[in-house]
Amino acid sequence: MNVDTLLAKYTSGDRDFSNVELSEANLEGVKLSGVNFIRANLSQAILRNSNLSGAFFVLADLQKADLSGAILIVVNFSGANLQEANLTQSKLSEAVLTGTQLQGANLTEANLQGAILAGANLSEANLRGGDLRGANLYGVDLRNADLTDAKITHANLRGANLEGAIMPEQLITA
Repeated sequence: MNVDTLLAKYTSGDRDFSNVELSEANLEGVKLSGVNFIRANLSQAILRNSNLSGAFFVLADLQKADLSGAILIVVNFSGANLQEANLTQSKLSEAVLTGTQLQGANLTEANLQGAILAGANLSEANLRGGDLRGANLYGVDLRNADLTDAKITHANLRGANLEGAIMPEQLITA
């Protein structure tokens, strides 16, 4: 499916884009709230500054996608592949990222307040300046992740693997 077809279907009320092939598509700045992208291929897609609130990306492939500045509030990314994705300054509050693959992802200054990341792989991810207050990071793999200046007050880090992680200064000095 090409981008024009997708946008025309969305405008006509269609919200089911499961299994769609949109790798390398340019969807910068679009509004696709509440869409179903289950098992969709959006690898290397450009979704910069898009509003995808309430969308379902369960088991979707977003490897190396650009989601910088995107609004992803209450989005479900369960089991999705976001390896090396750019999520800089994205808004992921209350998002579900259970079991999501985020190895090497750039989450610099991302808002993950109240997000559920249980069992996610964030090894080597950049979370510098991110907001993880109240996030559920139970059993998360944070090996070699950079959490410099991240806000992690009231985050659940029980069972998290923090081996080699660069932690926020307030935790190191506490």
